[in-house]
Amino acid sequence: MTQTVTDKNFNVETEKGLVMIDFWATWCGPCRMQAPILEQVEGEYDEDEFRVVKIDVDENPDVPASFGIMSIPTLILKKDGEVVDKAIGVQTKDQLEAMISSHM
Repeated sequence: MTQTVTDKNFNVETEKGLVMIDFWATWCGPCRMQAPILEQVEGEYDEDEFRVVKIDVDENPDVPASFGIMSIPTLILKKDGEVVDKAIGVQTKDQLEAMISSHM
């Protein structure tokens, strides 16, 4: 299940496995298009092998700044705490699955 994180509780630096960070904002139309696709893909994996966390860039500027986020939606894939992939703009289900499977 997708978890919403903030600047205060962002802690995916030390987590094991694959974690996709969805940088988004409430006013962002493409971000709203991306959300159900992410939820669908996330539902195809066990939570211990892949999960999604969302962070609103307007309400939480520190974490996006630390990743150099300039455009949204931006998706960053981390494996065992290390950034292994990044995508900017709306990604299709097939694109997301390819990104995830290449790091499994």
